[in-house]
Amino acid sequence: MESIQRQRLPERPRVRPANAQQRADRAAANGGEPTLELAERTPYDTYVHASTLHSLQQTLSRDPGEMSFLMVSQIMELYFGLTCFEVREARKRLREDDVWAALAPLHRAALHLEGLNAAWRGLRWMTPADFNRFRNLLGEGSGFQSAMYRQLEFLLGLKSVSLARPFHRQPQVYAELVETLRAPSLWDEVIAVLARRGFAVPAGLLDRDFSNEAEPSAEVTAAWVEVYADPGPDNHLRLLGETLVEIVEQFDDWRHQHLKAVRRTMGAKVGTGGSAGAAWLRRSMAREVFPELWAARTEM
Repeated sequence: MESIQRQRLPERPRVRPANAQQRADRAAANGGEPTLELAERTPYDTYVHASTLHSLQQTLSRDPGEMSFLMVSQIMELYFGLTCFEVREARKRLREDDVWAALAPLHRAALHLEGLNAAWRGLRWMTPADFNRFRNLLGEGSGFQSAMYRQLEFLLGLKSVSLARPFHRQPQVYAELVETLRAPSLWDEVIAVLARRGFAVPAGLLDRDFSNEAEPSAEVTAAWVEVYADPGPDNHLRLLGETLVEIVEQFDDWRHQHLKAVRRTMGAKVGTGGSAGAAWLRRSMAREVFPELWAARTEM
């Protein structure tokens, strides 16, 4: 029997690189005006794939307000993915014990979360009557089912085996979630850094099943109190702590704004994904990210 050959995808167009001299020559030839005649697809679209992005808004109704709901949801998905990218980079740097190098991606992650939060403004106009015009068409579709948001929670340390279950019929998505679930989170890598720097971290926090959230540790809290006792500019651990706090504040702001948006558009109705809606969101918000960083502030 002949082996089945895997179908090759067509090669994507590439952006042709240009150096400073080539750009200067082009500007001189154009008399300072933009290039208007291009031999191929615009390099901008080749790079950004804008035409593809703008083809993904496929609404279910003729209600014009649904476009806002759909596109803001897609924007948030992109921000989830971008924030996950930065958190993974920071986690890698921490695993290499390079705290200083981890600060830049963490700072970018905080800024991306700020942009994510700003996206909620695009839905502040929506009332229950507005939402009800297309809500039934969503069926059981719910933001609860965002795999990329769940990736972000797992990366930050909010682990839950059960929350990966909705994706088990999407093999690649599920495998990626399980991989993140079982791996040390950003917070686990932070704790490992503290241990390597000589702080008294319980061994059980460093060698455990990372699929489950660890209980807050008094020893880790004490380590952060000690870290913050040194206000010097070379104390990279203190800078790390402050950057992590900024991420948590922005992440918590998103969760709070999510709750406000649900209350504004649904009140106390049950959610489309089978949850209790606003009541379920309130309970989920009680799960704290980086708890020892907050506990340390009481002890300082």
